[in-house]
Amino acid sequence: MILTEMTETNETLTNETAEPQSDAAATGQHDHDHDHPHDHDHPHDHDHEHGHDHGPSLNPELMREIEVEVPADEVSKTYRTAIKRYQKLARIPGFRAGKVPESLVRSKFAKELRQEVLEALVSERFRNAIDERKLRPVSEPQLLDLQLTDGSPLRFKAAFEVLPEFDVAGYETVTVEKPDVALTDEEFSSELDRLLDSQATVETVEEDRALTEGDWAEIQFRGEVKPLAQTVTEDGVASSEPAPPPITGEDVLIEIGGKNTLQAFNDALRGSKLGQELKFEVDYPADFGERKLAGQSVSYDVTVKAIKKKSFPERDADLAKQLGGAETWEEFETQMRERVGRRKKEALEAGAKNKMLDELVARFHFPVPESFVQQRVDARLERGLRALAQQGMQADDMRKLDFGRLRAAQRDEAEREVRASLVIDRIADAENVSVSDEELDNEVLTLSIQTREPYETLRERLATDGGLGRLREEMRREKTSTVLYEKLAS
Repeated sequence: MILTEMTETNETLTNETAEPQSDAAATGQHDHDHDHPHDHDHPHDHDHEHGHDHGPSLNPELMREIEVEVPADEVSKTYRTAIKRYQKLARIPGFRAGKVPESLVRSKFAKELRQEVLEALVSERFRNAIDERKLRPVSEPQLLDLQLTDGSPLRFKAAFEVLPEFDVAGYETVTVEKPDVALTDEEFSSELDRLLDSQATVETVEEDRALTEGDWAEIQFRGEVKPLAQTVTEDGVASSEPAPPPITGEDVLIEIGGKNTLQAFNDALRGSKLGQELKFEVDYPADFGERKLAGQSVSYDVTVKAIKKKSFPERDADLAKQLGGAETWEEFETQMRERVGRRKKEALEAGAKNKMLDELVARFHFPVPESFVQQRVDARLERGLRALAQQGMQADDMRKLDFGRLRAAQRDEAEREVRASLVIDRIADAENVSVSDEELDNEVLTLSIQTREPYETLRERLATDGGLGRLREEMRREKTSTVLYEKLAS
């Protein structure tokens, strides 16, 4: 690792997004990731002469600063060692290998020599200094007031954050309501209906008959929104506001009697035939999902263009194999019931655990490392950027976003996540929660299967970049959260 005298701040340009909403005129339907940074024992080198930004701001309550001095003779000795190595290795025209004058090495490789001396002296002395003071940095140390000249003492200050000191006594008194996670028959039937509906085909009804319950009407429509404010003039009633544009639709499918179909459409379309033209009014409720229609009255002209019927596949062994690899339909239903039940249980318990964490976070007050908060902001925005990319946003368009505003918008939730993880870590200590090597290996194996990356390759990569330590931390927090939930939930 080569220490540099000036570090660049690389801020990830990211954003979180929300799901888009769709228009629907005839229906009311609208279609502890808590990571800690790892300990660092190498400060950034910022020469005091330049006055550069020393990196992210630190929380003053958690900032510690140490001063380090290395004797002049040790600095000179380290310089001489580096110079001799460069004399031996340097290839400069006009000089034989190993015969390059010291003065030329000093002038030609001044920056490299400086970096090598810093590498040899600063990191080791910094580690020794924090060990002597029993300090544990949790942020990237920032080097201040660096003074380095051959023949003079090396002096520098290093600033960094440490973990807050706080007590979690009384955490056992937090209560959380245990939700009813049992899957009801109605919930299972609803899930099964949705699945079967995805396998259904829509076919045009050829026989000459009227629309009935369960049919789908393919319609063309035009709707005129009635103005809300009207005035009486000599010519009669007139609107005091300009009329909004008409609502139109082509080849729109409406389910007769469908749970998401407005009653006015059901009543108007039921009993009508192919080619029939209808006129009716719809009074939309104030809480209607489509804002521009909420509370409005719309006069519709509708033409029935086709009558369609959904055809559902037979619930047999063939469909069971197609949907889930089961041998019989009964076996598929059993497996599906287990999956849906497990999903409901996980969702409800995750919600209850989040409420428990909120209670714990609200109970204990302590300062949080700013470096942790900024890491969480980065992680949240990174997820948003990936979501934008998946939705098709180009990099050039992303660069135009107001990232200062987006980062500020993420701060409160990022700080809450950091607080929750710090509290859970303290409780993990109190509860003696640990993650065994076997549990860690199993999790890496699961990740290997999910990502299709060979196990050995994945494990080596995680071991190299510190990912194994982060993974173990996350597993410990999840394990602690579960242990605490089972202990406190009633």
